[in-house]
Amino acid sequence: MINFIHKTVLLEETINYLDIKPDGIYLDATVGGGGCSEEIISGIIPSNGKLICIDQDPDAIQYCKNKFSNYKKNVFLFQSNFSVINKIFSDIKFDGIVLDLGVSSYQIDTQERGFSYKKNAILDMRMSKSGTSAREFINKLEQKELSKIIKNYGEEKYHKIISNNIIKYRRNREIKYTLEFSEIVKNSVPFCHQKKAIKTTFQAFRIYVNSELENLKTFLDFGFKLLKKSGRICILTFHSLEDRIVKQFFLDCSKNCNCPKEFPICVCGKKQLVKIITKKPIIPSLEEINLNPRSKSAKLRVYEKIY
Repeated sequence: MINFIHKTVLLEETINYLDIKPDGIYLDATVGGGGCSEEIISGIIPSNGKLICIDQDPDAIQYCKNKFSNYKKNVFLFQSNFSVINKIFSDIKFDGIVLDLGVSSYQIDTQERGFSYKKNAILDMRMSKSGTSAREFINKLEQKELSKIIKNYGEEKYHKIISNNIIKYRRNREIKYTLEFSEIVKNSVPFCHQKKAIKTTFQAFRIYVNSELENLKTFLDFGFKLLKKSGRICILTFHSLEDRIVKQFFLDCSKNCNCPKEFPICVCGKKQLVKIITKKPIIPSLEEINLNPRSKSAKLRVYEKIY
């Protein structure tokens, strides 16, 4: 049996802000180890509410099928990426949606998944176990593409020299392993920047391999429309790239007319769609960070649909 170990970040805060209705319909768009889903189930079971759980990782779905096997009338699991929820649930309106954008501890710590720069394994980084792996991209893309990925998705200032050294190394042998790749990055930058460069470069290729930012944008466009009026969406981000996307999307949705100030009347017809519940993002307490250091970069943003 798969042991999908993952500690959900800001769990109590997320559940409190979700404001669960016992007879409501909820979506956990990244079920992972089921930490958040478990709390939602506790709130809906007495009144026969419904929870739909999706995750692109087959290991997560298999684990949660076993974990929630006693709730088959209330809990429904689907293996899918959250970006296509409009195709799966076009006729359903949700009282609440949770989206946790963090990589699970299970994925990082399971050596053969090829995510970690601390454990040696074949480079992979695919959350769904399908599609093109990091190993394939790293060994076939041109220098300009590699540099662009590291710069745009890792915000890494040494992107050019790292990408050049990837190309040089590749001329003699295929880059196959995680520790092999981290050594290339490490040897490309000053000593004081090595740890950060390895982290940001691995992040960059993970984001690229899984189309994380593109999928997030697609989800926001469609997922928000699946909320009922007064429904809430809770989104956990773990780095500035995805947090900026979430913040800007809902900032735009929270505004009324965007006509130029000199216009005497509104001609754009734009209406405020959401109320921003968390004016500033909720971040983990020092106690939570001490218990779970991986929670340090987490930010929780909550929005309520009003139109």
